[in-house]
Amino acid sequence: MYPPIIVTVDVVLMTLCLDVLCVALIRRPNAPFAGELALPGGYVHAQEDGNAEDAAYRILREKMGIRPPYLEQLATFAGDQRDPRGWSASIAYFALVSPTTEATWQPVNELKTLAFDHAAIIQAAVDRLRSKSAYSVLPAYLLPETFTLAELQKIYEQVLGSPLDKSSFRRKIKELDLLDQVAGSFQIGNQRPAQIYRLKKMMTFDRTLSQSAPRKTGRSGQ
Repeated sequence: MYPPIIVTVDVVLMTLCLDVLCVALIRRPNAPFAGELALPGGYVHAQEDGNAEDAAYRILREKMGIRPPYLEQLATFAGDQRDPRGWSASIAYFALVSPTTEATWQPVNELKTLAFDHAAIIQAAVDRLRSKSAYSVLPAYLLPETFTLAELQKIYEQVLGSPLDKSSFRRKIKELDLLDQVAGSFQIGNQRPAQIYRLKKMMTFDRTLSQSAPRKTGRSGQ
């Protein structure tokens, strides 16, 4: 008989807090790594979870009380060194939410020692987010449901870590055709009123800046 393999799902839940990219962490109540910070996660429930994505949504519902508007499978992290209880595999996801979500947030650039290999999982998620932000509208999921183009550009700049040309950015966003104007809704400020937008419904939100057709994309309470 082969020894059992530990199979879990971990979720890198990210948002922006005071213009800083942050990740949600929880303090583990049990061994191993009791008292240390870790990603929300848990064992797969074979009788309840139809697939790993179901497990990810269930874990976020049970541990964070939310269902994120964006969830994507990141990678599988596996081996005999990541969990002192034995050979384990974690199917990792990353999710994006607006900053209004209640959680304990930590800046991704200020993380200290974490349980298991969760620091490496977080870094992989941050790299994926920044890579996809260069050619998609993904950062919009870090905003509330409605927003201005100026707010959207600011989110892109915060995620990518560099300024963007206003005219080029707006041209590319228009080419994506993934935003709807909120009719009759404007943000009033010191300058001219700014049109309010929202993401279009029933879209994958993963178009490249050069393409017009959408592409399909593909617990560790441990």
